[in-house]
Amino acid sequence: MRPVPIELAPGQESVWDYPRPPRLERTQKHILIVFNGVEIANTHCAWRVLETSHPPVYYIPSEDIATRYLVPGNGRSWCEWKGQAQYHTLVVGKKTAVNVGWSYPNPTPPFAPLKEHIAFYAAPMDKCTVDGESVRPQPGQFYGGWITSDIVGPFKGEPGSMGW
Repeated sequence: MRPVPIELAPGQESVWDYPRPPRLERTQKHILIVFNGVEIANTHCAWRVLETSHPPVYYIPSEDIATRYLVPGNGRSWCEWKGQAQYHTLVVGKKTAVNVGWSYPNPTPPFAPLKEHIAFYAAPMDKCTVDGESVRPQPGQFYGGWITSDIVGPFKGEPGSMGW
């Protein structure tokens, strides 16, 4: 059962206009991540993945990430569109965020630009911003989308959305 999309205001995008399979799109928006008071990522060269019912997931080039704070995470997962993901744990001082980032070392051909890029869950961070606006994490424990005022849902991960 498809939910009723929220009505758009000028300058907004609906996640219900995003495609399935997802689309990969370059963005020059300023992406900033801070964890335990340390800048972890800062870029204007991210990719965003847009998929029906999901807010954008931002993939940041590793050269714009303070990778010295990353250690290999636990486990792996499989995405039918992007391939096998590996996880990254963030350790800054005495604070750790387990499996807070993920990447695709050998992405499928349509998502090849994501190689050497990492996406991060927003919830464990001190701050995640898109063009200076603080993001809200996508609801649910599994999803990694970032919600800003220009993105409207309803979003996968909200209560009652399991069957979407």
